[in-house]
Amino acid sequence: MKAPNLLAAPGRSARVAALHAGRVGMLGLATLRALAYPRRYALETVHHAKFIGLDSLPLVLLMGALSGAVMAQQTMYQLSPGLPREIVAGGVVGGMLTELGPVLTAVVLAGRVGAAIGAELGTMKVTNQIDALLTMGRDPVVELVVPRVVAGTIILIPLVMLANAMGVFSGYVTSVGILGLSTAEYVDGAKGYYHHGALIFSLVKAVAYGFAITFISSHVGLRASGGAAGVGRTATRAVVAIIVSIMVLDTVLGPVYKTLT
Repeated sequence: MKAPNLLAAPGRSARVAALHAGRVGMLGLATLRALAYPRRYALETVHHAKFIGLDSLPLVLLMGALSGAVMAQQTMYQLSPGLPREIVAGGVVGGMLTELGPVLTAVVLAGRVGAAIGAELGTMKVTNQIDALLTMGRDPVVELVVPRVVAGTIILIPLVMLANAMGVFSGYVTSVGILGLSTAEYVDGAKGYYHHGALIFSLVKAVAYGFAITFISSHVGLRASGGAAGVGRTATRAVVAIIVSIMVLDTVLGPVYKTLT
């Protein structure tokens, strides 16, 4: 009986990882090259911006409102006796700007937008529509990937800002209406924490997450195979890959923010 090769499985995993990294890199370079021709994707970018941004706005605002309310309550409950209650506002503002606003907005869009892009491009792949584009001399990256990536990268900035604002306002309503803070206490606490670095960091996260959501879902969609069942698996893989990437980016960007501030 032949002895099992203990290095076979890790070797296969490394080969698959290298293959995926190469494909991602090639798509990334093709996307960067295609950015030089804005006239070819400008109209489609506006269309996808509406789908990614305007159509997602109600859900983003709802998540922001709930996050601000929960953050205010949890900060108040954890507050030690004798500490100023203005800390509640600082907790809400800090939590929304640096973490909850960008991350939860990105997670919402991962489920709504990432799955949709993955399924849409996956359907086009398994039904040979992408091959048809190539046959006609049209670039799928320019027509399918770039408009989605540009729209997602740009539109996540106002979405995150609105989520932040809704969270801070919801925290104010919760603090004053339920937790017994005065308006002056909340405003003073918010002013005491807020600084431009936190807002800039929030917007940097928005750009990074917007790119990750649209680029990863496009990449996964273009690699779809296996008919209708494959499209379903593609949507699932897109969401999982996006959420993992969001967590990785959040882990990496956090220490960078602390270092710079």
